[in-house]
Amino acid sequence: MKMLDRLWRLLATGFSFLVFGVGCLLFTLTIVPISSVFRDELRQERFVKYWIHLCFRFFTALMQKLGALSVETSGLERLDQPGQLVIANHPTLIDVVFLVSFMPRADCVVKSSLRKSPFMRWAVKAARYITNDDPRAVIKAADESFARGNSLIVFPEGTRTTPGEAFHLQRGAANIAIRTGHNLRPVIIECTPPALTKNTPWYRVPERRLHMRFRVDEELDVTSYLEGKPSIMSRHLTATIKDYFIRETAHHD
Repeated sequence: MKMLDRLWRLLATGFSFLVFGVGCLLFTLTIVPISSVFRDELRQERFVKYWIHLCFRFFTALMQKLGALSVETSGLERLDQPGQLVIANHPTLIDVVFLVSFMPRADCVVKSSLRKSPFMRWAVKAARYITNDDPRAVIKAADESFARGNSLIVFPEGTRTTPGEAFHLQRGAANIAIRTGHNLRPVIIECTPPALTKNTPWYRVPERRLHMRFRVDEELDVTSYLEGKPSIMSRHLTATIKDYFIRETAHHD
């Protein structure tokens, strides 16, 4: 029975990712062209972002329905408020998919290479996602995104966590918080047993069904970091974020 269960979860995971890939192509061929009917850039952006949100909700629901994984959430209502700077640890490949599925007007900082992807470039452009080419440009774009009522998702680690290794944080989230004056909304993500990690291919499914938990915490007030030289304060805030993630994820190891 265990072998059959594992085989089913392998097929369910593979099918889900196939649906995701086909969905990205269909999105580019349908939703993106339809969005061009809006002359106003803001309406176009919100239209595309909302459809990405719906598609990601469908994908995450599909994975749960097929039994590839189970999900537990707490504090999701805290994400309803617009204009938030959301930070999260990054244990799996699908963290951002879940976070966007929770937030209809979520903005993201994406790799600049997605601007060259034939499948993603038009969706990234239409959604006005922020590319990580230039740190100063990222901060400016983030500030403008907040002004448009979006919430911004940032993974301070920059990449997925390798199980068993220490947190290594970049200063991007802290820089955005300090330069724009936004508090931080932490989301603690747990995946047990570890799966879809940085060095684990999708087809290496664990012996039991993976369970994902998303806990949205109270905001971290950055007021005390707004006084002083931004570069120094950014270093201190990054250390605070790192300590927070270490403390809040330690009991899940």
